[in-house]
Amino acid sequence: MRNVAPTKSNLLKLKDELKFARLGHELLDQKRNILILELLALVDQAVDFQSRVEKALSLAFDALQKAGVDMGKLKVYQVSRAVNIEADISLSRRRVMGVSLPVVETSFTEHSPYFSPSGTSIWVDSALQEFKETLEMMGRLAELKVSIMRLAREVKKTIRKVNALEKIAIPELQESVDYINNRLEENERDMFVLMKMVKDRLEKKEEGRHAGADS
Repeated sequence: MRNVAPTKSNLLKLKDELKFARLGHELLDQKRNILILELLALVDQAVDFQSRVEKALSLAFDALQKAGVDMGKLKVYQVSRAVNIEADISLSRRRVMGVSLPVVETSFTEHSPYFSPSGTSIWVDSALQEFKETLEMMGRLAELKVSIMRLAREVKKTIRKVNALEKIAIPELQESVDYINNRLEENERDMFVLMKMVKDRLEKKEEGRHAGADS
């Protein structure tokens, strides 16, 4: 309970603080729920993308291995040196309830010189395509994992704030408001009793004066 004087001005002030604390609790509770829903959705996506990345990597290495069987490892190595593909990874951000989350976009630009398709295995093109798709998905997976970590931290902070308001600040303010209300009511009752006593005494004195005058 707050250590404040039981006055009407303090009562009004504490009521305003209590109203503000309850509003803050309601908003933080909504924020917590929204963040948790977003977090759970991202976790589901991350699990899915983790599986897709693993599958894509397996397909890419399988295609590369088949190209090596068709052409020989030396030829595949020579072709790989002619590959001139630029990968561009751009980073931006989005915000969820004030939390900054990364957005990863991967694009590819193919430059010459490039290897000639004649004399090369179809598995070379397949391996290139699979590795490009894998890299793109890995960027998305990294985006999801960083977002999950940031959201988890924010959820934890928000839960602490909600609990602090719910279990400490609001009960303390409510207790203080109830205490001052009770004290003010007691003071009003005491004042009422006192005024009644004064009134009764004055009436008795007035009756006494009238009685003396009549005699």
